[in-house]
Amino acid sequence: MPYAAKDYGKLIGMEGLSETLLKNHFTLYQGYVTNTNKVLDALTAMLSEGKTGTPEYAELKRRLGWEFNGMRLHEYYFENLGGKGALDAGGKLGKALAAEFGSVEKWETDFRAVGAMRGIGWVVLYQDATGKRFFNQWVNEHDVGHPAGATPILVMDVFEHAFMTDYGLKRADYIAAFFKNIDWKAAEARLK
Repeated sequence: MPYAAKDYGKLIGMEGLSETLLKNHFTLYQGYVTNTNKVLDALTAMLSEGKTGTPEYAELKRRLGWEFNGMRLHEYYFENLGGKGALDAGGKLGKALAAEFGSVEKWETDFRAVGAMRGIGWVVLYQDATGKRFFNQWVNEHDVGHPAGATPILVMDVFEHAFMTDYGLKRADYIAAFFKNIDWKAAEARLK
């Protein structure tokens, strides 16, 4: 069954992220969904035709990580937007971040600092359920840099398409707008 793009139109009207920026971002996301399906269809056909030993098959297998993770990371990102309140420091996620970083404020300082780094990519708060740890991770490309077995709890897109329409090179202003719009209940629901 093919993947279907989810509708995130409810996010239009968030403070600090324009309708133009969001609609462009939704279109980009829909492209990842479309391409994930195309790559999977092509791989299925090649498997049926006995072409698994070809360079084309190998390259499509490598490309699948880019398209699939581009789709999924955007879904995490959009799904942890749309909120208006602050993180409940006494809630499950707030307590976990304070235990790991010393305080919620120190966690936020670290998350923002990762987001402000030069480069394109993603900032992801991960939970390593095996090691019982939380950490903020820079993911440069969709298909590399993901810690094996760790669960994304909060995802922020810092590719240029996520902010330049509204903020130009002022990434810190975008990060501030992102923090005003986090749906903390959605992030907390990802905890293991």
